[in-house]
Amino acid sequence: MIKLFVPGRLCLFGEHTDWAGHYRTMNADIAPGAAIVTGIEQGIYAEVDKSSLFEVQSTASELTGEWQDFACRMDEQELKRIAKSGSFFCYCAGVASYMLEWYKVGGVRIKITDMTLPIKSGLSSSAAICVLVARAFNLLYNLNLNTLGEMNIAYVGELRTSSRCGRLDQACAFGVKPNLMTFDGDEVEVQALNVKKHLYWVFADLNGEKNTIKILADLNKGYPFASNEMEQREHDALGSLNREMVDRAIKYMAEGRVAELGALMTEAEDLFNSHVAPMSPEELAAPKLRAILADEVVKSLTYGGKGVGSHGDGSVQFLAKNAETQQQLIDYLSTKGMTAYALTLKPAHTVRRAIIPVAGFGTRLYPATRALKKEFFPIPCPDGMVRPVILILLEELVKSGIEEICLVLGSEEDRQLYADFFERPLSTEHMSKLNKESQEYENHILDIGKRLHYVYQREKRGFGHAVYQAADFTHNEPVLLMLGDTLYRSTSNKPCALQLIEQYERYNRLIVGLYPVPLNTVSHFGIMSGVWENKDCSVLSVSTLYEKPKASYAEEFLSVKNNITGAKEYCSVFGQYILTPEVFHQLEADIKKADAEGDHVREIELTSALEEVRQKNGMMGVRLQGERFDMGNPAALTDTIMQYSK
Repeated sequence: MIKLFVPGRLCLFGEHTDWAGHYRTMNADIAPGAAIVTGIEQGIYAEVDKSSLFEVQSTASELTGEWQDFACRMDEQELKRIAKSGSFFCYCAGVASYMLEWYKVGGVRIKITDMTLPIKSGLSSSAAICVLVARAFNLLYNLNLNTLGEMNIAYVGELRTSSRCGRLDQACAFGVKPNLMTFDGDEVEVQALNVKKHLYWVFADLNGEKNTIKILADLNKGYPFASNEMEQREHDALGSLNREMVDRAIKYMAEGRVAELGALMTEAEDLFNSHVAPMSPEELAAPKLRAILADEVVKSLTYGGKGVGSHGDGSVQFLAKNAETQQQLIDYLSTKGMTAYALTLKPAHTVRRAIIPVAGFGTRLYPATRALKKEFFPIPCPDGMVRPVILILLEELVKSGIEEICLVLGSEEDRQLYADFFERPLSTEHMSKLNKESQEYENHILDIGKRLHYVYQREKRGFGHAVYQAADFTHNEPVLLMLGDTLYRSTSNKPCALQLIEQYERYNRLIVGLYPVPLNTVSHFGIMSGVWENKDCSVLSVSTLYEKPKASYAEEFLSVKNNITGAKEYCSVFGQYILTPEVFHQLEADIKKADAEGDHVREIELTSALEEVRQKNGMMGVRLQGERFDMGNPAALTDTIMQYSK
């Protein structure tokens, strides 16, 4: 049994541009559509399991009167017939019929346990239930669909009903975070967006009347070719003018310019009224919407507001000034007979801490490691300096915005090595022999030392055990993990660690750097498999993480097709991770289980903990623009010294 949650969705900017952008298949002069869409906090909760039938049940009180428990055979024609029935269940049957037709799956049992999403309020409750069904089949039958795949199946499934949904409705598949959706003919692209500051949205049902079918019919009359000035103004508003507005909204959200974002909402509403509403003057007169947007009390509590969905007197949304005014606005709208809801978009946790385990002895580099810890091995660098490995790693972290760094040492004796290097100033005699540039660099080394913290792995119980020693250091926040015997060099203008951090801020889940390797080397690495989330094959939705597989096993089960080249790839772990608090909770559980069984020598592996977290919360792999240089054995060390200095 798997528990699922799928939210409703709210279009913040760019309504109607999904169908307008689709007309590019007939008129290339139409600009691609663009919309900022986010999942909301209200949604559908369900428990799903395999079944011999297709069953949908509900114990959610919110569906009373809208729902009857249902079961039918997994028969394509019967499911298609039910899809046309017009009930809320018909959306589920539409998706199930598509799944059966194209994937030959068995049945599922879906039990809706809670429904906090209002129905028929412009928040795409029908799209949410379609995504829920698609995801249930995907997970239960291991179909390896990425999120975009689930979204597309939900869309096609809903089209098998009498509904005429838009392409942006199924954006709820991507969770409660804002996304940029681009609509270019039949192509849809989705890109996660960053939020710098808390955004306190309020959206409300106006409890008015509107005819969505009439609105869409009127607006579509101007497509695919504009035949007069009014229709051309509609093209401009849903095309180039909308894209310029969406680009500004993305910029304001990323930079935390909340007041300007709110003002942009009002600007977008004015543009809609002047350029689009004249196409359907009766339906888009929207007296209730315009009255509440002009309300002086509302204006005092918000930075701006606009209509939702097809506009008209359906729903309205506002950007409140803060958490207090958000609640005040909800209370005020209720006095006007409106049902209002809060949506708070929060910035992703910025990663400020990092961990580097350096507790190993370096057996494969013996006997050099009798005299010198391997993390202090000297590496010639392209700028002519010779740096110890640990300094190269620490400098990358500092350049990536990391403020505190925890080193996992093998013993208290090792601590003195770091104190000598990072905390003790050079003698006056030695300083006098350095040129001015090197003297300034000495201060840089001492500044790095101020960021360092130390913990100890006193029992050698595996890599996961070493990482867990830094659990208190994380303060229950996401943390970057970097291997201590691998060097990294970016091939872009951003350090590899910063690239990984930025991807975490987009996806807000466990992230692992990935690096393609030849098939004959897979047995040396952890290998990830899954499906690509984007067209350029840089972000992988991980479905399997396997530690050091045999080449024959990897070839059969772990390859990932590069959609650009068509070649098979084997994605190894790059050596950098963003670990979420759930990883440390799992490591703690693994350690406690081993101790309870009296097994105090069992190795606690990080890979198994990552896999447990992946199954519950998901995991993303990110192809970083950079190279890695291993130095864990003599051959690799020789190659690193030769290559890294170039």
